[in-house]
Amino acid sequence: MTTPLPINLPDVHAEVSAVFARYEDALVNNKVDVLDELFWTSPHTVRYGAAENLVGIEAIRAFRAARPATGLARRLHNTVITTFGRDMATAMTEFRRDGGTKLGRQSQTWVRLPEGWRVVAAHVSLIDPPTPAA
Repeated sequence: MTTPLPINLPDVHAEVSAVFARYEDALVNNKVDVLDELFWTSPHTVRYGAAENLVGIEAIRAFRAARPATGLARRLHNTVITTFGRDMATAMTEFRRDGGTKLGRQSQTWVRLPEGWRVVAAHVSLIDPPTPAA
């Protein structure tokens, strides 16, 4: 039988929370160099976006370089960061863009590599907000 991974070790959770906050700052301020740094430099890295499917770091970098630098502000809510052992984590959040009507959802898988915490897989989607129950 394998030993279960400890979930949300406080020091690891703090590390991932900090790198997630750094990623978010880079995203809304269009710090492309930081965004590139925080993704795993690999042809196996995947980022599925609201309108694009990007496989490999070069495709992700090309998308970031071509993306408009305006309209990036957003508010996060329902963020859940879960760590598994000392070297893997997921970060899930919902967001709303300023002035937007869609509800955004973002998921990331983070892995601690020799160079630090890196996103190895990410997904972003937009949906119409749920209608309140009557």
